Amino acid sequence: MSKLLRKPNNQEIAQGVTLIHDVTSENSSLEYVGFKIIDLAPGATYTEELGKQECCIVAVTGRVNVSDREVTYENIGTRETVFEKQPTDSVYVSNDRVFEVEAVSGARVALCYSPSEKQLPTRLISASENGVEQRGTGNNKRMVHNILPDSDPSANSLLVVEVFTESGNWSSYPPHKHDQDNLPEESFLEETYYHEMNPSQGFVFQRVYTDDRSLDETMTVENGNVVIVPVGYHPVGVPEGYTSYYLNVMAGPKRIWKFHNDPDHEWILKR
Repeated sequence: MSKLLRKPNNQEIAQGVTLIHDVTSENSSLEYVGFKIIDLAPGATYTEELGKQECCIVAVTGRVNVSDREVTYENIGTRETVFEKQPTDSVYVSNDRVFEVEAVSGARVALCYSPSEKQLPTRLISASENGVEQRGTGNNKRMVHNILPDSDPSANSLLVVEVFTESGNWSSYPPHKHDQDNLPEESFLEETYYHEMNPSQGFVFQRVYTDDRSLDETMTVENGNVVIVPVGYHPVGVPEGYTSYYLNVMAGPKRIWKFHNDPDHEWILKR
């Protein structure tokens, strides 16, 4: 069984709270990135004490109230499905704080973590603040929602982004990696991918591989799966007839996204 591919867990951890995914340094090879998906029934509440971690709380679908017990943001979230393709609201909460997420409606929430020592202000990242980009040409087109990019100083380590890839296209392509702490050429960032497909019975292919092929795994990824990228290149291919969504979380020793393309395939950019 793949150590990189995670299927939904669907564990009820409290009344109205279902833990779908839980990726930690204890149960994965990741040191800098942690990731949870929780589903909340209307009125249900999830509470967590962060310790030496920061967290970006993403309202994937539905509406929620988020509080750090000092400030509360009410009725955040913008969509019933990610495939409405509009940006959503998120909240950044720094280390040594307690946060609470209360569902206004049925909601799916992503909790994105990385280590943090320096406490920063809690901040609402509204949908209107998301930078929206159209990237790529030919069959390499995708739309990006930048929730927490490296140009935003709100976080110590976290980078968070949503990507939509249309039918028959590729993303994270040509294959690139960011697994060397070798700035300014390349930064070291671990990464997770939370995937959804439309229609939901669809799948995508994702390959994770290194130059020496000591890691080389190609996965069939289905709706609701998570892929862990500790190192290596990590392209995604979307079959005809389906649209792909994924939520990326990245973190490493330095909060800079500087990637390196696979030299064998970089020619694609120069056509």
